[in-house]
Amino acid sequence: MMIIRGFTKDDLPEMISIWNEIVEEGNAFPQEEVLTLKTGLDFFNSQSHVGVAFDGEILGLYILHPNNVGRCSHIANASYAVSSKARGKHIGQKLVSDSIEKAKELDFIILQFNAVVEDNLSARHLYEKLGFKQLGVIPKGFRLDNDEFVNICPYYIEL
Repeated sequence: MMIIRGFTKDDLPEMISIWNEIVEEGNAFPQEEVLTLKTGLDFFNSQSHVGVAFDGEILGLYILHPNNVGRCSHIANASYAVSSKARGKHIGQKLVSDSIEKAKELDFIILQFNAVVEDNLSARHLYEKLGFKQLGVIPKGFRLDNDEFVNICPYYIEL
């Protein structure tokens, strides 16, 4: 049975593998550098919360942190990664739903996604199904690996 829980150091190799898979696909995360065990530990430890979908192995994960500082630190931001071998099983929906609850627990009042690639239709459909609102479109806001620029769509939900 799949559960979503906080990560442990033992989860790092699987988490990093899944995270790097998304980075290397080059069509969702803004990061270009893959994580190593050292940089991965530092990166995941720097988040407000990291949730992992676990069912005998890590199937996916999310990171949650403030979207900005100071007067805007009440707005959370999150990123989600599901292993390619586990996609299509509604794990993303469970991760997003869990991150909403965790954001509330951490006293955030809004969860915002800054850079959802416009043609990531499965993510956009999921966010809208869960009540997120699209803020608009930022033309050419994301650079693909082939140096083509595509639009991004920011989303938010009030918690």
